[in-house]
Amino acid sequence: MNSVWTLGDWLQYLFSFIFVIGLLLALLWTLRKLQGGSSLLGKNTQRMQTLETLSVGTRQKIMLIRVDDREVLIGVTAQNMSVLTPWPDACTPDAASPENTTP
Repeated sequence: MNSVWTLGDWLQYLFSFIFVIGLLLALLWTLRKLQGGSSLLGKNTQRMQTLETLSVGTRQKIMLIRVDDREVLIGVTAQNMSVLTPWPDACTPDAASPENTTP
């Protein structure tokens, strides 16, 4: 029962270890991409995003939220959420863009 490791055994061990670590890194990368709201091809699929968060107390936060192209400031406590800035009026891009206006 002599257990002598040859160079082939060490190389097989090393390549197996590298393969498992590579699989773990690929899985972590995939989970991070999916958690961020983007698809694996990089296209963002979420309509609502948290841009910034400021903690103002132990259980109070101020959050800047983007929904589509509009940004809203929200106050968050343990029991309540309240809008700190008014919700911007929805305007259509065709009506607001200066190229589409005729003199």
